[in-house]
Amino acid sequence: MTDNAGHEPDAEIQDQYLMERVRSGDQDAFAVLIRRHQQSVLNFFRRLGAYSNAEDLAQETFLRVFRYRFKYKPVAKFTTFLYTLARHAWADGLRKAMRHAAIAERVANELPASDDGAMGRTRAAMDAQMALEKLSDKLRVVVVMSMYQGMKYEEIAEILDIPSGTVKSRMFTALNQLKEILDDRSRAKHE
Repeated sequence: MTDNAGHEPDAEIQDQYLMERVRSGDQDAFAVLIRRHQQSVLNFFRRLGAYSNAEDLAQETFLRVFRYRFKYKPVAKFTTFLYTLARHAWADGLRKAMRHAAIAERVANELPASDDGAMGRTRAAMDAQMALEKLSDKLRVVVVMSMYQGMKYEEIAEILDIPSGTVKSRMFTALNQLKEILDDRSRAKHE
């Protein structure tokens, strides 16, 4: 797709165009939207701790995109619409099933305590993920959207339907809690 000057339009304009086509029933346009955003939606759910059902939640999210295609208004970014639906799918999934954080913690505790090389990086990543899972849902979702999905506070505020000041406050609280959790874990390893 090119504009009148022969330039490639930005991704957001392409997404809006694709959603217009999806609204008129174009399944090929829907498939393009899925391909464009599937990996980031999967990563979103994985960062929220939904490892085993990230694909199911992503599929549910895209089903909701199609189901609610007539509610999409191009005044906001498509990704705002997409991640609002993803957040709802995640919340619904939390209500339906217990999370399995205890299993991940058990696996991490069985790993050798090496802090060098690939094993050390793997251990640090697992520590960070476990710390993230210990946050409340409302704090974790803000951290994931900001740090892992690269969203701005204003976008997060719109998706979560809260003031941007609340997003900043939750992020500040979450980062302090993460630091405490990781510090406690580090002290426990060295005792």
